[in-house]
Amino acid sequence: SSVSLQFLSWNSLTSFRKKLFVSGHFEPFDVMDKTSAFPSKAKTFLKTNDGWRCPACQNVVFQPPNTYKCFCGKVTNPEFQRSEIPHSCGDMCGKKRSSAECRHPCNILCHPGPCPQCPAFVTKSCVCGRTSKPMRCGQAAAIRCDERCGAVLNCDVHSCTQVCHSGPCQPCPQQVQQVCYCGVVSRDALCGTDKECFDGSGHFSCQKTCGKMLDCEAHRCQQVCHSGPCPPCPRSPRLVRTCPCGQTPLAKLLELGYPERRWCSEPIPSCGKTCSKPLPCGSSDSIHMCDKLCHEDSCGPCSLTSTIRCRCGSKTKEVPCATIQTEDELVFTCEKRCLKKRSCGRHKCGELCCVGAEHKCSLICGYKLNCGLHRCQELCHRGNCQPCWQTSFDELACYCGESVLFPPIACGTKPPECKNLCTRRHECDHPVFHNCHSDERCPPCTYLTQKWCMGKHEQRSNIPCHLQDISCGLTCNKVLVCELHRCRRICHRGECLAEGACRQPCVLPRPDCGHPCNAPCHKGTGCPRNACNAKVALQCDCGRRRETVVCTEAASAHQRYAAIAMASKLSDMQLGDSVDIGLITKKELKQTRLECDEGCATLERNRRLAEALQIDPSVDPFNIRSASATYSESLRADARKDLKFVSEVEEEIKNLVELACKGKQLKRSHCFPPMNREHRKIVHELAEVYNVESVSYDSEPKRNVVITAVRGKSACPNSTLTSLIERDTGISRAPPPIAHIKQHSSNWSKVAKEEPLIDYFDVQD
Repeated sequence: SSVSLQFLSWNSLTSFRKKLFVSGHFEPFDVMDKTSAFPSKAKTFLKTNDGWRCPACQNVVFQPPNTYKCFCGKVTNPEFQRSEIPHSCGDMCGKKRSSAECRHPCNILCHPGPCPQCPAFVTKSCVCGRTSKPMRCGQAAAIRCDERCGAVLNCDVHSCTQVCHSGPCQPCPQQVQQVCYCGVVSRDALCGTDKECFDGSGHFSCQKTCGKMLDCEAHRCQQVCHSGPCPPCPRSPRLVRTCPCGQTPLAKLLELGYPERRWCSEPIPSCGKTCSKPLPCGSSDSIHMCDKLCHEDSCGPCSLTSTIRCRCGSKTKEVPCATIQTEDELVFTCEKRCLKKRSCGRHKCGELCCVGAEHKCSLICGYKLNCGLHRCQELCHRGNCQPCWQTSFDELACYCGESVLFPPIACGTKPPECKNLCTRRHECDHPVFHNCHSDERCPPCTYLTQKWCMGKHEQRSNIPCHLQDISCGLTCNKVLVCELHRCRRICHRGECLAEGACRQPCVLPRPDCGHPCNAPCHKGTGCPRNACNAKVALQCDCGRRRETVVCTEAASAHQRYAAIAMASKLSDMQLGDSVDIGLITKKELKQTRLECDEGCATLERNRRLAEALQIDPSVDPFNIRSASATYSESLRADARKDLKFVSEVEEEIKNLVELACKGKQLKRSHCFPPMNREHRKIVHELAEVYNVESVSYDSEPKRNVVITAVRGKSACPNSTLTSLIERDTGISRAPPPIAHIKQHSSNWSKVAKEEPLIDYFDVQD
């Protein structure tokens, strides 16, 4: 303690503070910088619930200091003396001690920390003040004697029977019987209860009608049980000055000849007018009045109906006035639930017939705080929750213990980042490249190794260590348990047959048709005798008709064809020819043919006619095949759906190409209006046919297409898409007449170009 902290360097000061912390002189604290050792220059300090704690003397004050003073606070910027305590002025402390009863100042030299207990001897009295004895001033224990207190209790009747105690005496514990003001009801209560309400006869009100006889000795008190004497009779002649309805004074009625009242039991004279007293029914707009003549009894009931409104004012209803006894019944509660947001902004009010203005939310927030461990216990509120208030005073270190955070530690604080390599035990022996961490599991090892694939097909290089299931991407190809098939799965782990049995189709040929069995694998049993569902491609003799049918249907067709052939052979046998008995064989089954139809006959007739007219079938004089092959099938399908749009677009593109070819400009462009995706697709495909550039611009829904025709590149096809679609759908015009067949072949060039030669022959036929 004799070493001055003012002359220590930062490194030596840090080591000195660590030694003091280990030895127990200083409490640990988290924030440490180069100015924390000097109170006069401290910028960062630790705030606790009790104030600011000095890092040197551990003294706690309510305000952080902004000047450098000694421990007792009498000297500013004290000079360092080698023989004295650092930061001390060397004079007597003189501060007031922590005990509230002690009046002696501290008599030791200026020192750090709180002042010790006062060693002076004083005479202290016991709690009740009856006995006293000498003791040290700093001793905080209270003196208690063995005698009873004897003080008068709150009832002012009994005395306290407790032994010498501190604080006020307890209320009187004795039970007494008390009577109400009217003397009808009694109760058992602690002595001294409602002492200030005692009026000489009773202690409390039973909330019943008093019922005591008034001074007139004719009527009883109608007030609720009350203290003191009852009021005078309300029907007393000296109190009643008007008629029952209150419109006419009794003095005026006396002038008219009415007798004067002398006793309270006599009736009050009536003025004969309508009562007109307001009734509890009605509304704010229309007040119902009593329509009876001036009378003494209570008014009502009213024969009208009242329109009453709910509390929130959204609904009204009509009720008979006879059912309304008080003004509170003029308002009812409707079944409409309030849909406004509460003060939290998340929940709806939901109250029936709500009349609130703020709609405060009474639910608990319950959201997780920033620490991720605790939930907000405040009422549901707007905005973010307050930070978690829980704090730990234990050190928080990394896994290896090199990096440490000193308390206080806010809840949810993550362990400090450590730059050292991870020291945990790992599954592999490869070098560790990741730093110390607080997660339960280490990151996967990324060291590159050589590993076999799951099916042991090949050994792969540059595989990270943590990868276990390596697939080479090849087919497994292992022989299955049936010994007839091989595994078709991609390189995998485990058994090839997860279901336990091979379900691949049987590859054994059928005895009748030779196609594979295709039934699920059935090793050890014969193939089932079911119909063959294999697809067989059939065609007619001329090759025009081609169909794919099931093998069973092909077999029946072959049998029918063979039966016809057998019948013809039998007819020849009758004429003396021989017949081959093995007509129906497998070879003939494979050569099963379809029957030619009228189309085949027409095609054969046209072929013969073209051969007779010496027409080369490879020549396409009308550009039918080239024109039809220009447009794709998808474009044809779109054109059939919207032929009008395709016709307009094609006409626009055709005109643009003609302008580019005939005009002086090299390029011609046209911008289509915005259209949907399907129409833009049609425009792009048609532009490709005409060798026209097409580009889409802008974004949806204003996306459009701009086409550009280039001279020398863009050209119109031989036949438009519109004409082809019209011809396919039968809308085309009839072909023009053609010249006689015997004329020169040059006359054939005059034939209409829209119709093919075969179709013309069909028409002539």
